[in-house]
Amino acid sequence: MTQPTSYGGRPLTPAPGAPTPELLVARFRAHARRLAWSALVLIAVAAVCGYFYGNLPAPFENWMLLAGAALVVLLLVVLPYLAWAGHVYTITTRRVMERRGVFAVKRRELAHVRGYTLKVHRGLLQRVWGAGTITLTNGVDEPLRLANIPSAELVHEALVDQVEVNQILAHRDAQPLPPGPQPTVPPRPPLPQV
Repeated sequence: MTQPTSYGGRPLTPAPGAPTPELLVARFRAHARRLAWSALVLIAVAAVCGYFYGNLPAPFENWMLLAGAALVVLLLVVLPYLAWAGHVYTITTRRVMERRGVFAVKRRELAHVRGYTLKVHRGLLQRVWGAGTITLTNGVDEPLRLANIPSAELVHEALVDQVEVNQILAHRDAQPLPPGPQPTVPPRPPLPQV
Protein backbone atom coordinates (compact mmCIF):
# COMPACT_ATOMS: atom_id res chain seq x y z
CA MET A 1 0.00 0.00 0.00
CA THR A 2 1.37 3.45 -0.87
CA GLN A 3 1.20 6.61 1.18
CA PRO A 4 -0.79 9.53 -0.25
CA THR A 5 1.37 12.33 -1.55
CA SER A 6 1.07 15.98 -0.64
CA TYR A 7 1.00 18.77 -3.14
CA GLY A 8 2.96 22.00 -2.92
CA GLY A 9 4.81 21.04 0.25
CA ARG A 10 1.65 20.98 2.35
CA PRO A 11 1.39 18.34 5.05
CA LEU A 12 -1.01 15.47 4.55
CA THR A 13 -4.53 16.08 5.73
CA PRO A 14 -5.61 13.83 8.57
CA ALA A 15 -8.48 11.40 8.28
CA PRO A 16 -11.94 12.80 9.06
CA GLY A 17 -12.49 12.98 12.79
CA ALA A 18 -8.81 12.44 13.60
CA PRO A 19 -7.12 15.13 15.72
CA THR A 20 -4.83 17.44 13.79
CA PRO A 21 -1.50 18.35 15.36
CA GLU A 22 -0.65 22.03 15.70
CA LEU A 23 2.43 22.79 13.61
CA LEU A 24 4.56 25.92 13.53
CA VAL A 25 4.26 27.83 10.25
CA ALA A 26 6.28 30.96 11.05
CA ARG A 27 7.72 32.94 13.95
CA PHE A 28 8.96 36.48 13.40
CA ARG A 29 9.43 39.94 14.88
CA ALA A 30 8.86 43.41 13.52
CA HIS A 31 11.36 44.66 10.97
CA ALA A 32 14.69 45.50 12.65
CA ARG A 33 15.20 48.76 10.75
CA ARG A 34 13.90 50.69 13.75
CA LEU A 35 17.05 49.60 15.60
CA ALA A 36 19.22 51.55 13.13
CA TRP A 37 19.09 54.65 15.37
CA SER A 38 20.18 52.57 18.33
CA ALA A 39 23.15 51.28 16.37
CA LEU A 40 24.14 54.83 15.40
CA VAL A 41 23.87 55.94 19.05
CA LEU A 42 26.07 53.03 20.14
CA ILE A 43 28.72 53.95 17.54
CA ALA A 44 28.59 57.63 18.56
CA VAL A 45 28.90 56.80 22.27
CA ALA A 46 31.89 54.56 21.60
CA ALA A 47 33.54 57.31 19.54
CA VAL A 48 32.91 59.98 22.18
CA CYS A 49 34.22 57.73 24.97
CA GLY A 50 37.31 56.87 22.96
CA TYR A 51 38.04 60.51 22.18
CA PHE A 52 37.43 61.99 25.64
CA TYR A 53 38.70 59.14 27.87
CA GLY A 54 41.80 60.50 29.60
CA ASN A 55 41.32 63.97 28.03
CA LEU A 56 38.56 65.38 30.22
CA PRO A 57 38.75 68.88 31.74
CA ALA A 58 39.74 69.22 35.40
CA PRO A 59 36.41 68.95 37.28
CA PHE A 60 35.39 65.78 35.41
CA GLU A 61 36.79 62.29 35.82
CA ASN A 62 36.84 59.25 33.58
CA TRP A 63 34.30 57.34 35.67
CA MET A 64 31.77 60.13 35.06
CA LEU A 65 32.24 59.76 31.31
CA LEU A 66 31.80 56.00 31.51
CA ALA A 67 28.73 56.29 33.77
CA GLY A 68 27.10 58.77 31.38
CA ALA A 69 27.92 56.55 28.42
CA ALA A 70 26.47 53.50 30.19
CA LEU A 71 23.27 55.42 30.97
CA VAL A 72 22.89 56.58 27.35
CA VAL A 73 23.56 53.05 26.06
CA LEU A 74 21.03 51.58 28.51
CA LEU A 75 18.28 54.06 27.61
CA LEU A 76 18.83 54.39 23.85
CA VAL A 77 20.28 50.99 22.88
CA VAL A 78 19.45 48.21 25.35
CA LEU A 79 15.84 49.15 26.17
CA PRO A 80 14.78 49.60 22.50
CA TYR A 81 16.41 46.26 21.67
CA LEU A 82 14.58 44.49 24.53
CA ALA A 83 11.29 46.04 23.43
CA TRP A 84 11.90 44.84 19.85
CA ALA A 85 13.03 41.35 20.90
CA GLY A 86 10.11 40.94 23.31
CA HIS A 87 7.44 41.40 20.63
CA VAL A 88 7.03 38.13 18.73
CA TYR A 89 4.38 36.98 16.24
CA THR A 90 3.75 33.25 15.76
CA ILE A 91 1.64 31.59 13.08
CA THR A 92 0.69 27.95 13.58
CA THR A 93 -1.66 25.69 11.67
CA ARG A 94 -4.45 26.58 14.14
CA ARG A 95 -3.96 30.20 15.18
CA VAL A 96 -2.04 33.49 15.06
CA MET A 97 -0.41 34.60 18.32
CA GLU A 98 1.13 37.87 19.43
CA ARG A 99 3.40 37.88 22.48
CA ARG A 100 4.51 41.23 23.82
CA GLY A 101 6.71 42.07 26.77
CA VAL A 102 9.94 41.06 28.45
CA PHE A 103 9.08 40.89 32.15
CA ALA A 104 5.26 41.10 32.06
CA VAL A 105 4.07 39.19 29.02
CA LYS A 106 0.78 39.93 27.24
CA ARG A 107 -0.49 37.39 24.74
CA ARG A 108 -3.28 37.53 22.14
CA GLU A 109 -4.58 34.81 19.85
CA LEU A 110 -6.83 34.59 16.83
CA ALA A 111 -8.02 31.19 15.56
CA HIS A 112 -7.90 30.47 11.82
CA VAL A 113 -11.03 28.34 11.94
CA ARG A 114 -13.23 31.29 12.98
CA GLY A 115 -12.10 33.20 9.91
CA TYR A 116 -11.02 36.81 9.68
CA THR A 117 -10.42 39.54 7.15
CA LEU A 118 -6.92 40.59 6.21
CA LYS A 119 -5.92 44.15 5.43
CA VAL A 120 -2.37 44.87 4.27
CA HIS A 121 -0.91 48.38 4.47
CA ARG A 122 2.48 49.15 2.98
CA GLY A 123 3.79 52.70 3.15
CA LEU A 124 6.58 54.05 0.96
CA LEU A 125 9.41 53.17 3.37
CA GLN A 126 7.83 49.81 4.10
CA ARG A 127 7.83 49.03 0.36
CA VAL A 128 11.51 49.92 0.15
CA TRP A 129 12.31 47.49 2.97
CA GLY A 130 9.80 44.82 1.90
CA ALA A 131 7.81 45.25 5.09
CA GLY A 132 4.16 45.97 5.80
CA THR A 133 1.42 46.01 8.42
CA ILE A 134 -1.28 43.33 8.36
CA THR A 135 -4.50 43.83 10.31
CA LEU A 136 -6.60 40.75 11.14
CA THR A 137 -10.25 41.38 12.01
CA ASN A 138 -12.83 38.71 12.86
CA GLY A 139 -15.67 41.12 13.66
CA VAL A 140 -15.89 40.09 17.31
CA ASP A 141 -12.55 40.69 18.99
CA GLU A 142 -10.28 43.71 18.81
CA PRO A 143 -8.28 43.67 15.54
CA LEU A 144 -4.85 42.04 15.73
CA ARG A 145 -2.16 44.19 14.07
CA LEU A 146 1.02 42.56 12.84
CA ALA A 147 2.87 45.86 12.69
CA ASN A 148 5.82 46.53 10.40
CA ILE A 149 6.60 42.89 9.67
CA PRO A 150 9.19 41.77 7.11
CA SER A 151 8.00 39.94 3.96
CA ALA A 152 4.43 41.12 4.44
CA GLU A 153 3.20 39.63 1.15
CA LEU A 154 4.54 36.17 2.04
CA VAL A 155 2.95 36.34 5.52
CA HIS A 156 -0.33 37.45 3.92
CA GLU A 157 -0.31 34.41 1.60
CA ALA A 158 0.47 32.05 4.50
CA LEU A 159 -2.41 33.46 6.55
CA VAL A 160 -4.87 33.16 3.66
CA ASP A 161 -3.79 29.54 3.12
CA GLN A 162 -4.19 28.69 6.81
CA VAL A 163 -7.69 30.19 7.00
CA GLU A 164 -8.74 28.30 3.88
CA VAL A 165 -7.34 24.95 5.05
CA ASN A 166 -8.80 25.31 8.56
CA GLN A 167 -12.25 26.16 7.27
CA ILE A 168 -12.18 23.23 4.83
CA LEU A 169 -11.15 20.86 7.63
CA ALA A 170 -13.79 22.27 9.99
CA HIS A 171 -16.50 21.84 7.33
CA ARG A 172 -15.34 18.31 6.57
CA ASP A 173 -15.26 17.35 10.25
CA ALA A 174 -18.77 18.77 10.75
CA GLN A 175 -20.18 16.30 8.20
CA PRO A 176 -21.39 12.95 9.53
CA LEU A 177 -19.07 10.06 8.89
CA PRO A 178 -20.28 7.61 6.25
CA PRO A 179 -21.50 4.33 7.65
CA GLY A 180 -18.75 1.81 7.67
CA PRO A 181 -18.82 -1.95 7.99
CA GLN A 182 -20.73 -3.03 11.05
CA PRO A 183 -18.65 -5.00 13.51
CA THR A 184 -19.85 -8.52 13.98
CA VAL A 185 -20.38 -9.58 17.55
CA PRO A 186 -20.12 -13.30 18.25
CA PRO A 187 -23.21 -14.71 20.01
CA ARG A 188 -22.92 -15.28 23.72
CA PRO A 189 -23.12 -18.79 25.02
CA PRO A 190 -26.31 -19.47 26.94
CA LEU A 191 -26.23 -18.99 30.67
CA PRO A 192 -26.34 -22.18 32.76
CA GLN A 193 -29.69 -23.01 34.36
CA VAL A 194 -29.74 -23.22 38.11
